[in-house]
Amino acid sequence: MTEEAIKTDGTILCTEGLFPWWVLLLWGILTLIVGAMFLLTPGITTVLMITFMGAWWLIGGLFSIGSLIIDRTNMGWKLFLAAINILAGAVILLKPVFASVFILIFTEMFIGFLACFIGASFLAQAFRGKDAGSGILGIISLLFGLMLLVYPMLAGFLPILAGVFFLLAGISAIAASFMAKKAEAAA
Repeated sequence: MTEEAIKTDGTILCTEGLFPWWVLLLWGILTLIVGAMFLLTPGITTVLMITFMGAWWLIGGLFSIGSLIIDRTNMGWKLFLAAINILAGAVILLKPVFASVFILIFTEMFIGFLACFIGASFLAQAFRGKDAGSGILGIISLLFGLMLLVYPMLAGFLPILAGVFFLLAGISAIAASFMAKKAEAAA
């Protein structure tokens, strides 16, 4: 990356008001904390995150119903979505551990199907274009997806993977904040 590109990126981040450097730094620190929580106490952190999501859905559903007082357009659709949000939120809040296990398994199955679809797409691309790289990626993705679908108990590793992801995202956000601060100081 050239100095001009860093300066431009920092200028875009800082002067257009998208994210001041200190917001990126704060975001990175909080993301690191969440990542550490997932790695150190994956079970408790998963239940807490899913409970928070349940409360969010429940409150969102109640606000959706409340918004009908002001705006009655698409009333049926808003009531349907509000009912789904309230029901999902209530179930999660009443049974947070059960909901956590269910959501982890559902997420793992979704990732498994997605990986199989992506793998099949890469394999089709490899056969059409005689591309060995796409073929290798397709086989790896397909095997990963099948492994997730055949062994659903691997869902227990999703919090660990989330922890690693959050740590990497936090480090990236912190690095971006320092680049944005440096570019802001240079401008």
